[in-house]
Amino acid sequence: MLPARPALASSLRSIARPIVLPILPSRPSTPSTPSASTTPRRTVSRPFIVSAAPFATSCCGSTPPPNVLAVKNPSSSSSSASSSYFSPCLSSYFSSSTSAFNPPAYRSFNTLQMSAEDVSKYLRQSHDRLFDNNRAWAAEKAEKDPGYFAKLAEGQSPEYLWIGCSDSRIPAEQITGLEPGEAFIHRNIANLVCNTDLNVMSVINYAVRHLGVKHIIVCGHYGCGGVKAAMTPKDLGLLNPWLRNIRDVYRLHEKELDAIPDQDRRYDRLVELNVEEQCRNIIKTAAVQQSYAKNQFPIVHGWVFGFHDGLLKDLKIDFQAVLKDVQKIYNLADA
Repeated sequence: MLPARPALASSLRSIARPIVLPILPSRPSTPSTPSASTTPRRTVSRPFIVSAAPFATSCCGSTPPPNVLAVKNPSSSSSSASSSYFSPCLSSYFSSSTSAFNPPAYRSFNTLQMSAEDVSKYLRQSHDRLFDNNRAWAAEKAEKDPGYFAKLAEGQSPEYLWIGCSDSRIPAEQITGLEPGEAFIHRNIANLVCNTDLNVMSVINYAVRHLGVKHIIVCGHYGCGGVKAAMTPKDLGLLNPWLRNIRDVYRLHEKELDAIPDQDRRYDRLVELNVEEQCRNIIKTAAVQQSYAKNQFPIVHGWVFGFHDGLLKDLKIDFQAVLKDVQKIYNLADA
């Protein structure tokens, strides 16, 4: 096999450079004084983790009622914990002097008494502010580069295919410093690549055969709720067939994982092994094998993102060695 082209390695290093993520300052807690309205009021907590109830059991400190989303104020005492949940999950912060919505500080908590009218106002304003953000972004881009959107409209030719977790805390372009048009993105729970998932298989096929991507990156992250849920001996209903793929990863590496006494380290290692197995699944595809035989790309990479420092860890997948091993059984290189 020919070695990977130097240009590919250079382009990959450019997006794997350390990036420091900004931490917004905490916002003081100044909830408005409840009015004497007779409208029924509910206790609502600003969310730290918002996920489907089965996932909340695996990644949160305590369990919400089965039919609500996990929205818990960690400062609540156990005796009042039941009042810290609300369905649907909402968070709001209205000025005491006006009815304007103030966006919440990053990862802050404030328990508020909200009327049904306040909830409706929050839903409307939290929706509308995305359009405000969009208009500001479009204006900024157009001011910096008047031809920016004309170039976007011409089409895309991304260098990278990014397959990542759906976790909302990992925006692929932001943590790699990429701009729109530079990465083709696919995300799902626990960054899985299953041969029976027509969604991810279609993405890979299109990215390789039509877009001609040079790198395919599988990016997991430490603290993955999907991976942790797969480690939990519990029936999770509809999630069972999806999480079974991660449990299969554990089965394949059972001896190594069982030999790790610390549960958190075992959990982190399973995150890494899951990424490695998904890389292997990509390399099994005909699109990747045939393109590499013809063009010497794409190269498949496995990365893991860490929340504690905002950095990406390269698992250093030996693409050529894995390809050679895979093709003993899954040789689809011949067109």
